Amino acid sequence: MAYNASNEVITVKTSVFEIFKIGIGPSSSHTVGPMRAARDFVSRIFSNERLPDVSRLGTELFGSLALTGRGHATDRAVILGLLGEAPDQVDPGKIDSLVADVRQSGKLSLLHQRTIDFHESRDLVFRTTETLPGHSNAMRFTAFGSDGSVVDTQIYYSIGGGFISKEGEEAAQSAKKEVPFPFSSAADLLRIGDETGLSIWEIALENEKAWRADSEIRERLTQIHATMEACIDRGLRTEGILPGGLKVRRRAPRLFQKLSGRPTADPLAPMDWVNAFAMAVNEENAAGGRVVTAPTNGAAGIIPAVARYHLLFTPGAQSEDIFRYLLTAGAIGILYKENASISGAEVGCQGEVGVACSMAAGGLVAALGGTNRQVEYAAEIGMEHNLGMTCDPIGGLVQIPCIERNAMGSVKAINAARMSMSETGEHKVSLDQVIETMYRTGQDMQSRYKETSLGGLALNIIEC
Repeated sequence: MAYNASNEVITVKTSVFEIFKIGIGPSSSHTVGPMRAARDFVSRIFSNERLPDVSRLGTELFGSLALTGRGHATDRAVILGLLGEAPDQVDPGKIDSLVADVRQSGKLSLLHQRTIDFHESRDLVFRTTETLPGHSNAMRFTAFGSDGSVVDTQIYYSIGGGFISKEGEEAAQSAKKEVPFPFSSAADLLRIGDETGLSIWEIALENEKAWRADSEIRERLTQIHATMEACIDRGLRTEGILPGGLKVRRRAPRLFQKLSGRPTADPLAPMDWVNAFAMAVNEENAAGGRVVTAPTNGAAGIIPAVARYHLLFTPGAQSEDIFRYLLTAGAIGILYKENASISGAEVGCQGEVGVACSMAAGGLVAALGGTNRQVEYAAEIGMEHNLGMTCDPIGGLVQIPCIERNAMGSVKAINAARMSMSETGEHKVSLDQVIETMYRTGQDMQSRYKETSLGGLALNIIEC
């Protein structure tokens, strides 16, 4: 059993591969989470051998899910999940036809096995004036028998980054195996590093080995990075108008074409490339494409953009650097997930873009060979200058200001890394302090600024 400086037991409940999850756009909390919850609910009914008893299944969405769910494709996600589709396995090219078939036929095949009537206006209800106490992103599923009796019911919360929890389920139930280097704070990571001589990425790696082999860890991280790279490439080459009604034009392809034909003498050209990479990912996300939560879909462009920046513009950069980058960024993401929040509906966009910026900044320092204290300093800078950022998507769509915000967050991350690398790592504000500050700021933030589309840009730019 490990203890921290306050003599409290230290546990790590989150894996790096839960921070980085392959899924679909446009939102980890409003698309991936509800899709997983719907699939989990019908899978439970199947496991209990009650699927033949179900004649109708109703879904109620509350809070932020109800207020911005249509713009975030929550309705489509629920339908897909009830069909039995998983975010990391569904073919994005088939999503439109799967959902259209349900809507046109008025029939839904639970887990592609049990066909029931499905009338969307009755069976998928957006309760925009109601919230549930557990989290702003709440949903209730209820399965009914032919006589109207309740076969099963469950409330789920989508708590950010594609994570879900069930009402009545203790958080400890999701605890992982005992790891060799448990940590609950950045201070713990620094202490472990001092005691063992390990870098933060090595600490994260040794912990991951508690439940999977080194070869599998490397294989999965390679897959995560390859998915990020493929997303950038698709976004750089796919033109057109993003779905949803705002008529937002994809800009990454045009910027890519301009940069490809421009001489490289411009000293700020790398920043233009970073903008293109980040926007490419988030335009793909807005279109419902394949992305990696990092730690959320709304902030999915920052980690990939900074990674490609490093590989292209850092002299002597190697693919092995990305291994250190992702493990370090993942460890930082775990700190935010377990000590604060990565949910825009709970703490605003500081919990999404701010966290991704912090993760990328620390990860880049690791890729550059920096010290643990420089990693911690970079991560602190990355969040400190995103504190108070609201989540106010226009029309409930993950487009404005989300796409540009990822580009800005990527540039901030690079600058934070460079600032920290010029210092020894000594600084006044610690990463732990800024994480706590972020969470308290989010708690103080009015709900209209937390992914409800009731304030900020979402309210003042209504003519869009």
